[in-house]
Amino acid sequence: MADSKEQPGTGRHAKRIASILVTQPKPTGDVSPYFAIAEKYGIKVDFREFIQVDPVSYKDFRKEKVNILEHTAVIFTSRNAVDHFFRICQEAKIEMPAEMKYFCISEQTANYLQKYIVLRKRKLFVGQRTAVDLFEVIKKHKGEKFLYPCSDIRKDDIPEFMRANNFKFTEAVIYRTVASDLSDLSDVKYDCIAFFSPSGISSLFINFPDFTQNGTRIAAFGPTTAKAVLDAGLELDIQAPHPNAPSMTGAIEQYILLHGGAQASAKAKSTK
Repeated sequence: MADSKEQPGTGRHAKRIASILVTQPKPTGDVSPYFAIAEKYGIKVDFREFIQVDPVSYKDFRKEKVNILEHTAVIFTSRNAVDHFFRICQEAKIEMPAEMKYFCISEQTANYLQKYIVLRKRKLFVGQRTAVDLFEVIKKHKGEKFLYPCSDIRKDDIPEFMRANNFKFTEAVIYRTVASDLSDLSDVKYDCIAFFSPSGISSLFINFPDFTQNGTRIAAFGPTTAKAVLDAGLELDIQAPHPNAPSMTGAIEQYILLHGGAQASAKAKSTK
């Protein structure tokens, strides 16, 4: 991927951000805070997934020797986990018992379960947003035998918590996270690239092993993504969430206002 070069005689933060690459799928609706930023500051915003999810076949899943129905509770941390778990169940001709309990990392993930089950007839427990929030809920259910369907690349927080607190639990890898083919971006320049997972950073260097940052600003959401940016030898320019900007778009807008110069301020005023 080509990088945005800094203008002669200016610092890396002095050049206005005119283009952003968001390493996530494009929002399906017409309303998005990214679209609002694009319009407000006259910025080109593109979306491209840096990672893709490949299913683990039922044949390979069977090699893990995981008996789903031996468990009394399932932990879901993403929509991908929900989709691939019920795909495995369908292929195994397993119907989830009504007494099965579901522990979801967020309300969004819990609502997504309605695609597969009738929530009012099931036992559902929901965290606020993070795994730490969910731990407080799980602690109240010591007697359950938990199943944690996940990717081959996942955070260690949930397994470490379950082991440290002597919970009965089983991990089941039901999908794999792999780098997307980004070869079509080799000659594309962006002033800012926004990352949301360490896998996105890995994909960047898998696709472009000679990538150098130069004037490109790097944004990262979450501490593990931020660490991956620094571990890769890149400079982290924009980090979210933080108290004044809980979202990636909020953090980017703060950066634009702080470093975008008169051009950004004038554009913002003209849209009011």
